[in-house]
Amino acid sequence: MLRRTMAEFDIKAGLQHVLNQMELALQKRPKEINGPKPLLLAVSKTKPAECIIEAYNAGQRHFGENYVQELVEKSQHPDILAQCPEIKWHLIGHLQSNKINKVLKLPNLHMIQTVDSEKLANSLDTAWSKLQPEAKEPLRVLIQINTSQEDVKSGIDAETAPSLYQYIRTNLKNLQAVGVMTIGAYGFDYSKGPNPDFISLMKVHSTICQANNLSGEEVAVSMGMSNDYDRAIEMGSTIVRVGTSIFGYRAAKA
Repeated sequence: MLRRTMAEFDIKAGLQHVLNQMELALQKRPKEINGPKPLLLAVSKTKPAECIIEAYNAGQRHFGENYVQELVEKSQHPDILAQCPEIKWHLIGHLQSNKINKVLKLPNLHMIQTVDSEKLANSLDTAWSKLQPEAKEPLRVLIQINTSQEDVKSGIDAETAPSLYQYIRTNLKNLQAVGVMTIGAYGFDYSKGPNPDFISLMKVHSTICQANNLSGEEVAVSMGMSNDYDRAIEMGSTIVRVGTSIFGYRAAKA
């Protein structure tokens, strides 16, 4: 496992700062945007078990990992299993079909945020019923949308995302389509106005709500990271994925 190699970072203080900023951003959200209090997802990629335990002890429960192998290692780490019984893991990186079984049998798996095709959804549905036959709830998933239309990013296009949501909702009893997610283009200049990726995702959210007669609160929106989670909340995000602001800077993955 990875160990701390950089200067110590005050995780508890970082966590509290993010929560405070989230509350301020929520107060700025227009009243016409209906949605629950946003959930903070602590992105712990490249960080060792001790950092996750420290954040857990400070009250954090939801953690996100980008890479399957890191999720496998951390979710089964003996110290995390012993000290973080209520931890909830989210996979927020691309999931290849040949790694589905490895992920779905992990302890405390809460959500897959990166479903972007009927093929992947079908594979998850089949695997969940086989690997978790005693599960009392379906597997929670988000539809990942490539709002920035970048070739290097995974995700379905915004126009066809509602039909994928509908397909899962109608046909796959072992999956629960919880909402939508985007990564978006990095480093948007907010002096130019609202983030177009956030606008695009909220349009998809609205389409899904209208088509399924759902309230805004019933369809989750995962958008916003360390550099713009406050802006995302103001525009309607209900899940923000924050790493650096909680755990400090991370070395680039080799």
